[in-house]
Amino acid sequence: MRIYTKEELNNKEINDAFYSVIEFETLDGVQKIIEDVKKGKDKTLIEYSKSFNDGDFSTADDFLVTENEIEKAYKDTDPDVINAIKEAHKRVLEFSKKQFECIKEFEINENNSTLGHKIIPLNRVLCYVPGGNYPLPSSCIMTVTPAKVAGVKEIYLTSPKIRPQTIVAAHIAGADKIYKLGGAQAVSAFAYGTESILPVDKIVGPGNKYVTFAKKYVYGVCDIDFLAGPSEVLIVADENANPELISADMLAQSEHDKDARSYLVTTSKKLADSVQQSALKQLETLQTKEIAQIAFEKSIAIIVNSIDEAIEISNKRAPEHLELMFKKADKYKDKFTNYGSLFIGENCAEVFGDYCSGTNHVLPTNRAAKYTGGLSVFDFIKILTVQNIDKLTANELAKTASKLAAAEGLYAHKLASDLRKG
Repeated sequence: MRIYTKEELNNKEINDAFYSVIEFETLDGVQKIIEDVKKGKDKTLIEYSKSFNDGDFSTADDFLVTENEIEKAYKDTDPDVINAIKEAHKRVLEFSKKQFECIKEFEINENNSTLGHKIIPLNRVLCYVPGGNYPLPSSCIMTVTPAKVAGVKEIYLTSPKIRPQTIVAAHIAGADKIYKLGGAQAVSAFAYGTESILPVDKIVGPGNKYVTFAKKYVYGVCDIDFLAGPSEVLIVADENANPELISADMLAQSEHDKDARSYLVTTSKKLADSVQQSALKQLETLQTKEIAQIAFEKSIAIIVNSIDEAIEISNKRAPEHLELMFKKADKYKDKFTNYGSLFIGENCAEVFGDYCSGTNHVLPTNRAAKYTGGLSVFDFIKILTVQNIDKLTANELAKTASKLAAAEGLYAHKLASDLRKG
């Protein structure tokens, strides 16, 4: 971990390292994969899956996880893991239901006219779950559950090299169909459709840079949640914080992949040094050291003079996960405005949000928290406006509309308005 003062953030190289945004530029071959699958459909999907070692399929029928495979997955998954999946699902389900209660349809009645909006769930969505470095059954829960609560009619889930625990989690969460596809080729298949796969309205869920670019490429054909870069955490701490907990939380992010990002903003140089030493000790016995150590070495600690300075830096950085480990954090929490998910106090481990506290772990990275929040039931609905206007109200509205239409030089608009005058 590299340790700097706030003043050193003025150095362009340090500033760029701390605040940098990954630009999802064209990746060699991804556009070709997408277009090839768009044209060749199932046949090309089979060929790409085999060439990338994501699945050796004979026919399109092999894309789907069968009922027999689901039964086998339950048998092959540790009962304790199944119970943990069920408990996590229960908590995320409860939280999602509470979120959904916040969305209300409304109607404004004036004379005999009404204005309002309706809430309509999406028809068909794809939940993408990575299957590369680690199986991620938790991502099945986080993506499928809010879609289910929102009332999406058909929920598909896909994961390359799918593991038993991923199948079990997808089944418990309520996916209607579970696929064994992955990569840019899967994104293309579900965006455009094939002979065996219906095109979806939206693709959500994390993925590597190839999946992310593919999502960017197909956006507009279907919707996506957001473009997510490597996982990240920012921890704001003072001299009272526990360095062992901080280093463990930073390493939890670091083990995701070599490009994961961990940041510490603290009022105490002594704490930063202690976190550094604690992390090195924890790495000695960490099973994922090979990945975590590389990412942790890229981690950055910034020494600030006050919590207010830390707030300024945090809001500018807009981290995916934000942890507050300083005295009277509750007093300052509302001053933090840019983050994917907030964790207050040393008992509030970020990993709880990853797995089972109830909130979602599909969150904006890459400073996207400046303009969006994490995945939720809101991502799976459309809010559609509805109008029903009587003749008397139409006469009144026409007076205003006609004037504005004429001012804009849109005379067919004016005509359509004038014809409604009484």
